[in-house]
Amino acid sequence: MTIANYFELLGTDGAARTGALTTLHGVVRTPAFMPVGTLGAMKGIHWREIRETGADIVLGNTYHLMLRPGAERIAAMGGLPKFTGWNGPMLTDSGGFQVMSLAKLRKVNERAVTFRSHIDGASVELSPERAVEVQRLLGSDIAMQLDECVRLPAERADIERAMHLSLRWAERCRRAFETAPAGAMLFGIAQGGDVGELRRASAQGLVDIGFHGFAIGGLSVGEPKEDMMRVLEHIGPKLPADKPHYLMGVGTPEDLVAGVDTVG
Repeated sequence: MTIANYFELLGTDGAARTGALTTLHGVVRTPAFMPVGTLGAMKGIHWREIRETGADIVLGNTYHLMLRPGAERIAAMGGLPKFTGWNGPMLTDSGGFQVMSLAKLRKVNERAVTFRSHIDGASVELSPERAVEVQRLLGSDIAMQLDECVRLPAERADIERAMHLSLRWAERCRRAFETAPAGAMLFGIAQGGDVGELRRASAQGLVDIGFHGFAIGGLSVGEPKEDMMRVLEHIGPKLPADKPHYLMGVGTPEDLVAGVDTVG
């Protein structure tokens, strides 16, 4: 499968950019804020009201949806767009961040992460291949690679191990995605904690593998804000200028503006 460039760069101002990301279900104007619908929908608010805020794209949570009601069940109902009633672009995360929060209930090895469901305690294995499969069953426009996110502060050895594991998982996700429908997209996730050298190495490794877009993960997980900005300054220049960038989990207005100004 040839990596296509679905992102049209419309203007720049320093590192800041504006553009249009074309997906199977519409165009996302960037920079954009993405409302989070953990179970595929917003609580207490109608899709019409989401549109009225100016949002073009929403997020669904792979971890929660795969446990309940289940990816296969959602696929049988026509995928997330029909299941939820949202007729616009949708991104699904890979479940890596939620698994991080289950530190006492999960085990990570080269093959996969195994965890206990918070719903019924059942043992669940989430491999890179399964993460891609689940997201294809959900039918999102943009899927994310499975990664290991380390909560900060952490020892450099732990950060480096997780970063390299995430790169190996990125390669496996990329191979698993080769059979995805035309027009679907897969984003890689740069890790490396608060270590600039590791962040740059992670970003370069993802570029070498090749993705439709590039995300920055592992921030807003306990580090001081000045550390987050330092990480963004390290990694920003390593991200391809002609691809979409996704700053994950950062949501305050001030941080959003700073993120756009630093990594576009």
